[in-house]
Amino acid sequence: MDIEQKQAEHIDYFVKQASNIKGSALSTVIVEATSHPSLFAFSEIIAVSNVLELEGTESSASLDLLRMFAYGTWSEYKIAAGRIPQLVPDQVLKLKQLTVLTLAETNKVLPYDLLMQELDVTNVRELEDFLINDCMYVGIVRGKLDQLRRCFEVQFAAGRDLRPGQLGSMIQTLANWLSTSENLLVSIQEKIKWADTMSEIDKKHKRR
Repeated sequence: MDIEQKQAEHIDYFVKQASNIKGSALSTVIVEATSHPSLFAFSEIIAVSNVLELEGTESSASLDLLRMFAYGTWSEYKIAAGRIPQLVPDQVLKLKQLTVLTLAETNKVLPYDLLMQELDVTNVRELEDFLINDCMYVGIVRGKLDQLRRCFEVQFAAGRDLRPGQLGSMIQTLANWLSTSENLLVSIQEKIKWADTMSEIDKKHKRR
């Protein structure tokens, strides 16, 4: 069973759980979801009406916690730790895994120094063990550890939840790419046409 299918099953389970519980009791479901070793997407759980109703209540910190796991990183959690429930070890591991996915979104070569800083890892051995055992073995990333260059070369990384407003930005980026591709295609076609014309002129010149 691939990681996408596993994700879908886990998401469906927690969405059903959250749909049947209200108020402060949801905090237990949220802790369970954010601690689950095979769940890395949370936006569908956030979208459950019972969960959204936590906003502005005494249990709103649980909603903030869930949003942190959907969109945030370990560094962002440390900044916001005063207003978000303290994490249990499984949650710490999960948020660090998600942090690697976020870093891999924008850079396919991740320097060890950057990773150690973002993950609060003190040495290369600990970092490489984390990347191998807790990221690559789990299936959320694939890549190559380059000890000589002290970097992790990312070949694949699972996608994270889209931040609010990020979808519009992605659509615009794709639209720009499509426009550029169309312009490039027109340019190539014009050059081919020009080359064909020059070839015909050359043939006529040689026949004279």
